[in-house]
Amino acid sequence: MPLGISLEKKAELIDSETLSHLRSYKYSSVDKSYISNYILRHYWNFCAELMPLWLAPNVITLIGLMFIYVNVLCIVIYVPDLVGPGPSWLYFSFAAGLWLYSTMDNIDGKQARRTGSSSPLGELFDHGIDSLNCTLGGLVETACMGLGPTGTGAFITMVSCLAMFFSTWETYHTHTLYLGHFNGPTEGIIIAVGLMIISGIFGPEIWQKTLEDILPVASLLPAHVGDTSLREIFVNIVALAFFTAHLPFCVYNVYKARQAQHEPFLPTLKEWIPYVWSVLSVYFWLDSPYSVVLYENHLVLFSLATSFSFGRVTTKIILAHLTKQPFPYWTILMVPVYIAPLLFNWLPSVGMTVFTGKFELLYLWAYAIFSFTYFMAWARVVINAICDYLGINCFTIKTPMKTN
Repeated sequence: MPLGISLEKKAELIDSETLSHLRSYKYSSVDKSYISNYILRHYWNFCAELMPLWLAPNVITLIGLMFIYVNVLCIVIYVPDLVGPGPSWLYFSFAAGLWLYSTMDNIDGKQARRTGSSSPLGELFDHGIDSLNCTLGGLVETACMGLGPTGTGAFITMVSCLAMFFSTWETYHTHTLYLGHFNGPTEGIIIAVGLMIISGIFGPEIWQKTLEDILPVASLLPAHVGDTSLREIFVNIVALAFFTAHLPFCVYNVYKARQAQHEPFLPTLKEWIPYVWSVLSVYFWLDSPYSVVLYENHLVLFSLATSFSFGRVTTKIILAHLTKQPFPYWTILMVPVYIAPLLFNWLPSVGMTVFTGKFELLYLWAYAIFSFTYFMAWARVVINAICDYLGINCFTIKTPMKTN
């Protein structure tokens, strides 16, 4: 057993009694999106039929993530400052990568049903990959709009994690994945792809233009409205959508589910505390006047590190849901984030300047390596345990043995 994994409760390492709940688990989801149900469903069915029957669903999921990693690699090579402008084809490749990721994310389940290889592992793997993509997809969007290593860029990079956490929390309590009439995995992806295509046509500079620059009736607008840039409007819409639509509906659905189960609702809110604490820690870390993460442009490295850290948070919740275990409050990968504001905000303010500059960069690299190593070690343990128990393979379709 990897040493790091032993640092958390042994109960987390699933045994046969815990795994026994997998056999009775039934996947449940509700997707109310008109675009999904009346348009994209036909496209996804067509794409699924193109997949060879020997190709495992989890491989399709993994291929989807690879498109995002290629996008991140292109950022490092062509627009490392996250501002650009890069060549036009780069932004079209961002759009293609995100669209292909979304396509693979939607056809892996169809492939599982086609091949008779559906399993709880598929849900864990699929949503775990989605968790890894949260910060990386946001990073691509930041580069697409030329937001740079700024507070705004960091917000767009991290905001998807908030939405994913509360959706996962909601699913844990309702036992159903709810996707509304307007949701991130469908309409959100379409909007993001559209933004990337616009950047490819007009360049990322387009997002710096104000309403006054582009509207023919600009003279009718109040001065403070006309001076608002397109990027400011976009960021405000994203924040507004999360706080007025996504979060309230997650809370409402959990409230209804708890009522139906004759269980109190308020105790579920304390399950937010560790994650909200980590969000605040990230804010105070990056906002520190002594931090070099944004000032020296290490947002790509920070995003990679937090992608595995956040992936660990959500996959623990998903696993607890699948195996009917208590809600997991925290993971050891949150600890570096909790400590960072102390090291790079308070200690330098009292004269301990050793905790600045190169030390912070080393800390960030150590955090990235630790989160990657820990996540992969834990994923290997869990995947092997589930595969052994259910008699399945993760990346190949197991052919049933013929009996005489």
